[in-house]
Formats: sequence, C-alpha cells, structure tokens
Amino acid sequence: MSQGTDMNSSALTAAKTQLRSLMKQRLASLSQESIASQSTTIFESLSRFSPYVSAKRVAVYLSMPGGEVQTDPIVKHALSAGKQVFVPYLHKSGLRPGDGPARLMDMVSLKDIDDYNSLKRDKWGIPSVDAATIHERERSVGELDGSRSDDVSLDLILMPGVAFDIDPESNAIRRLGHGKGFYDYFLHRYALAASPGEKTSDGRPAVLLYALALQEQLLPASSEVSIPVAPHDQPIDGLFLGDGQIKESTKNDTN
Repeated sequence: MSQGTDMNSSALTAAKTQLRSLMKQRLASLSQESIASQSTTIFESLSRFSPYVSAKRVAVYLSMPGGEVQTDPIVKHALSAGKQVFVPYLHKSGLRPGDGPARLMDMVSLKDIDDYNSLKRDKWGIPSVDAATIHERERSVGELDGSRSDDVSLDLILMPGVAFDIDPESNAIRRLGHGKGFYDYFLHRYALAASPGEKTSDGRPAVLLYALALQEQLLPASSEVSIPVAPHDQPIDGLFLGDGQIKESTKNDTN
C-alpha cells in the first residue's frame, strides 16, 4: 500500500477502512491475559517516563474492555500522584451541516478517584462523563458554552489508536485512529486556542502527544501495509509499546 499522501481522498478512505478491518481481526484474537500483561508493562514504562512524572495536567483516553491498552491503572496513578487528569467528553458541536463535524470531543477534568470510579459505562463499555456534571469540570478547549476564558493547557496527552507504523524516511510515527476524527479535530481546536507562549517554534502546541499500543498494533518495517496519511492527520511525538519500548518520532528509541 502506498503512502496516504500519494492517494486521492477516496482511495485514502478505502485504504484506512481496509486496514482498520484487518487490525480489528488481529486484535480480536488477542487474549485478555496478553492485553492485561502488555498494559501493565506500558503503565510501568509510563510511570518512569520523565515528561509524565513532571506533568501537572495529563489527558488520557478511557479504554474499552478489550482490544486496546487498558488505561485504568494510569488514570488512578495520575490522580493519586496529585496530577489533574482530563478525559474525553463527546458532545454535539452546534455547527451547521457542512461547517464541521456534528459531534466534538473535548477533554474535561476528573475531580478525584471517587469521581472516576463513579463514571457509568457506555454501550462500548467505556467509562463516560455524565453531561449533567460538565459545568462542575474544567476543560481544555472552552467551546461547550462558548467561553474561551476557561481553557486549560495540557502537558501530556495519551492517545489510543488502531494501528501505527514508523516512516522509514523521516522516522515519524504514523497513527491510524478509529475513523471518527475526534482527536485530529480536537488537536486542531486546541492549537487554535493555544496562546503564543503555549506553542513551540514551529507553531505547534507545546503539549506532548504520545500514543499507547499493544505490540500487535505496530506494523513492522517489513510489512507490505503502511499507515495511510492525510494532510489533516496529526503527527505524534512518541509511542509506548506493550513490550516496554518507547518509540519517539525523529529521535532515538528508548528502552
């Protein structure tokens, strides 16, 4: 499969759909024991990772019961360490058709471990924030009621993904998401809301973007399949793997 930048829009969409289907089959065959073991290894790597240790505000996805790295230990550890933890919240965008997506993802704060444990699971088994409690929480992009003054900057975002690979030429880590575009659009909005002091020299927000992946989600360099990439796909800084490795874009790997 050729790189996404060499494809037209329809071919790119088809390539992504095909790869998601392939990865879904691969991940469905994994045992819960393997997922739990790899998740524990990633948690141990993360807990020693300097940017995580020093981070004051961490955003992390809340995991499905299977098929991906489990984040429950990460959320509880971050809260117990006194970090402010933000988790995804999906809501209607209020945008007119054609002006943007019908639904947006924001990151909203958890109060404490009791608050986290009280979250109800949605139809996918993912703990979800109750819309009735949103007014009690801080948020990272203040678009829920139009107020920008309540924006909170983040130090580290831990993202999910379906598949990943490493560009052999640039050493950039490429991510294939679930296809809804929630993270890409959130990061676009986050960049627009960031002040000049919260951006790096290349104009990107200073927040670090790391993904968590089971070993089976990283496509090997020898694979005939690669991650299709579109211009709006957000680059990530690094990848925590279930074997304990930390892959970093345009940097040397860390073990």
